[in-house]
Amino acid sequence: MSTRIAFLKGHGTENDFVIVPDPENAIDLPPAAVAALCDRRAGIGADGVLHVVRSAAHPDAKAMAAEAEWFMDYRNRDGSVAEMCGNGVRVFARYLQRAGHVDEGDLAVATRGGVKSVHIAKNGDITVGMGRAVFPEGDVTVSVGERSWPARNVNMGNPHAVAFVDDLAHAGDLYSPPPFSPASAYPDGVNVEFVVDRGPGHVAMRVHERGSGETRSCGTGACAVAVAAARRDGADPAASGTPATYTVDVPGGRLVITERPDGEIEMTGPAVIVAEGEIDAEWLRGAVG
Repeated sequence: MSTRIAFLKGHGTENDFVIVPDPENAIDLPPAAVAALCDRRAGIGADGVLHVVRSAAHPDAKAMAAEAEWFMDYRNRDGSVAEMCGNGVRVFARYLQRAGHVDEGDLAVATRGGVKSVHIAKNGDITVGMGRAVFPEGDVTVSVGERSWPARNVNMGNPHAVAFVDDLAHAGDLYSPPPFSPASAYPDGVNVEFVVDRGPGHVAMRVHERGSGETRSCGTGACAVAVAAARRDGADPAASGTPATYTVDVPGGRLVITERPDGEIEMTGPAVIVAEGEIDAEWLRGAVG
C-alpha cells in the first residue's frame, strides 16, 4: 500500500462522504478503516465512505460491468456495507465528473442495490433513477421513549420504516436506533424516517440511518417518505397514470422526488465536492490495528 492515499470530501444536502478513488480495487478498506476515516474527531469525518472502483475490478460488481463502468462500493460510518445510498450516488457522480471520467448528461452507476441511472444537469443538479419502491406486507411500529407510531414499511433497495408524526422533535436525539416491532420485519436493521407535513406535496423529515445514526439527509429515505406520503394521500401513479411529485425537506437542504406511472422513482438534488487531499496510510494502518 502507498504511504499516502488520495481522498476527496463531498456532500449531498449535507449527507457527507469521504471519497476514496481506487479504480483497480487495490486499497483494503476493512470496517475499522472506514470507521476511522469517518470519525469526526480523530479522522476526516463523514456519514460514510464512497469507494470508487471500476465495476470489472470488484467481485460484487463484475456482473454489472457491461451496464456500468463504475461501482459505488458504499460503506456506512460504522464500516458496515450498505446496499445503496441516494445522496451518495449524486456525490459519486459529481466526483466522476470532476475527475473527467464522465461529462454532463446521462451515466450509469453500479451499486449493491442494482445499476442506477444518473443525469447530470447543466444547472448542477443531479437526478438519480432510484428504482421502484416495494411495500413488504405486515404492520410495523416504531417507538421513541414512551411514544409509538405505526410506520409504513418501504424498501428502496434498502429497508425503511416511515412514521408520520406531529412534531419532528418527537423523534428524540436519534443517536440510537429507534426500537421497532415486530423484530422479524427488519432482521438486518432499518432506516427510520420521522415525517411532518409542510403543505400540499411538501413534507419534512428526520432520519436515523442504519449504521450511521441521525444524518442531515438520506436520499433513499426521502424516496421512501415521498411514496409513503403519496399512498397516504391516495396517490398511486401506477393506477392513475399521473406522476406524483413531493418536495422533501431534510435538515441539510431539499430534495425533489417524483414517482412515475411506470413505478420508477427519480430523486433530484445538489452534490458538492468541498476538498481533496491525502490520507496517511501509516495512520490508517495504526487506526485499524
